[in-house]
Parts: sequence; C-alpha cells; structure tokens
Amino acid sequence: MTLSSLSLRALALAGLVGAAALAAPTAVAADYVQARGGLSFVGKYQGETFTGLFPGFSTRLQFDPAAPQAARLEVDIPLAAADTRNSERDSTLKGADFFNVARFATARYSAQGFTALGDDRYRANGTLELRGIRKPVTLTFTLSGGDNPVLVGQAVVKRLDFGVGAGDWADVSIIPNEIAVATRVTFKRAP
Repeated sequence: MTLSSLSLRALALAGLVGAAALAAPTAVAADYVQARGGLSFVGKYQGETFTGLFPGFSTRLQFDPAAPQAARLEVDIPLAAADTRNSERDSTLKGADFFNVARFATARYSAQGFTALGDDRYRANGTLELRGIRKPVTLTFTLSGGDNPVLVGQAVVKRLDFGVGAGDWADVSIIPNEIAVATRVTFKRAP
C-alpha cells in the first residue's frame, strides 16, 4: 500500500463520515413551540367509526437529546373547537354529558421526562387534565432531530376515567371506553 492510496482511503472515509453527519441532523437542546400540527381522535358510536380534530391546540417542548429524562411537554386543547364534521355530534360533545365546555374550556396534557426507546422513539408518562379530572396517560412518539423537530405520537384515553359520556352514554357497547388519539407537531425554536 502506498502513501497516496492511504491518503485516498482516509479522504474517502472522512467524506463518508461528513456525509453521514449531514444526512442525520441531530436535535439540539432547546425550548420549542408549535409551528404547525394536527391533533385527532378516533371514536365509535353504535359501531360507526368517526374521526375528530382539535384545531387551535398548542404545544410547547423543552428537549435535550442527551437528557430526555429532563424533557417537558405541554399541550393545551380547546375543547369547544372539537370538529367531527357532524354538527349534531359536535354539539353533543360540547355539552354537559361529554366535554362540558361551559365549565371546562380547555384540556391539558403535561409530561416531565421522556423514556428513550431507541431509533428516535420515546415514551412520556404524562397527565391529562380533562373536565377537572387528572389521570395518567402514556404518549408514545417519534421525535426527529434538527432545528425544526417533528413529533408524531399516539395515546389511548379512557373517556370514562374523565366522566366523558357518563350517565346514559356510559354504555361501552354504544361508545367504547378507549379513544385513540394521534398527533403530529412540527416545532420551531421558542422566541
């Protein structure tokens, strides 16, 4: 092996390392706010599946990839904005038997500390406050790196734990207890 072939190999290796670093942006320790995003839920009523959205929700994130256990996530959800594209259902959801938006305008999810699961996947054992009731809810998600990280996550909320759809609506053969929630949030650095 000659000196020039060693130099070419070293140069090629340096180029590969540099390209890999550019291809996989690393998240940086920072405070972030939501730039854009979506928050949806999937429910069933008498066997018919429907999807709803919460436009106007807001998310804040403090995250250091080197210390996920110190992360913080806060999500504020305006309940009156719930939209299932069915005005009768939306009106019922906003009423006293479900979200009771006259008394509880906003739900809040907060989590302190994430558990790293590998491959940019995390778990947050947080607390959901809904209708004045606070209960644990686990969010599993991916979080991409870079200056504008993207969080894609899902959780399951047991509606009866929060008194959502109590009374005549508590029958889980009509409305299942478990509601799937999904979110996708693109962040920007907080000002």
